Amino acid sequence: MSRSAAVKMSGLLMRQLRGEFSFSPRGGLVQVCHWSSMASGTTKEEEKTHQPPHTVVGDTGDKAKTKAIVSYWGVDPPKISNQDGTPWRWNCFRPWETYTADTSIDVKKHHLPTNFMDKFAYWTVQTLKYPTYLFFQRRHMCHAMLLETVAAVPGMVGGMLLHCKSLRRFEQSGGWIKALLEEAENERMHLMTFIELSNPKWYERALVFAVQGVFFNAYFLAYLASPKLAHRIVGYLEEEAVNSYTEFLIDIEKGEFQNLPAPAIAIDYWRLPADSTLKDVVTVIRADEAHHRDLNHFASDIQCQGHELKEFAAPIGYH
Repeated sequence: MSRSAAVKMSGLLMRQLRGEFSFSPRGGLVQVCHWSSMASGTTKEEEKTHQPPHTVVGDTGDKAKTKAIVSYWGVDPPKISNQDGTPWRWNCFRPWETYTADTSIDVKKHHLPTNFMDKFAYWTVQTLKYPTYLFFQRRHMCHAMLLETVAAVPGMVGGMLLHCKSLRRFEQSGGWIKALLEEAENERMHLMTFIELSNPKWYERALVFAVQGVFFNAYFLAYLASPKLAHRIVGYLEEEAVNSYTEFLIDIEKGEFQNLPAPAIAIDYWRLPADSTLKDVVTVIRADEAHHRDLNHFASDIQCQGHELKEFAAPIGYH
């Protein structure tokens, strides 16, 4: 065999091996099966019935229309099921992230403003409250959606800034990063629940866009300047949320607002009975808001007494 023929044969062999094997990120060779119409003895009909789990073929079966489904390093996602064996239907949360809300929590608790900082925080929230009440009046569902888009911001901002502080100082956070991010995620789930029951109008979406933009930046600066003030503001904001949901419940009991069936996402997230209604959903959401109220007042009290948050364990585990 001539030298040029040997080189060609070697090239063909290497291309063939490259199609059959690839290097694993952990080292070593792994075999890869390529589903190609070039394989001998296969027809387009056979390709349709023997497609691998990560490919989707168009109606014509052409290779050009084959689209790969993204997977994590080629590993199929785990199949999660409920306790009764039925498939789990939510990607936004998992069964181990569900919980039963503590509805026995005191919903009438109020932190009395005693010093200048407390009074400033209290009257800031009161000033912001009245325009929303005038705008929404008794439209509780729309009011709740706006409230949740705002209430989900502080936990994310506070958790992010504490995270950066922990990295800069090479120190633990006492669990407060996790607690605040849990709060933000919980508030977002409130919004996802209400979206299942009502679709906001375009001007309400525009209002949310504007309010969130202003509030995010204002709270970010407030937390940088004084975390204890920021947490106190959120504590009073959550007090108003509890009061707002209490009024919502009163109108449902009076029959002024239809007591709709609870959406499926709420039943699974809060582990509610299958026949639960909107009243049950608002009750557990109000309990969540009361927990956030106490958590933020607690965080502010710690810092008002001259301590750092990391010195006291965060109340993790409610959600």
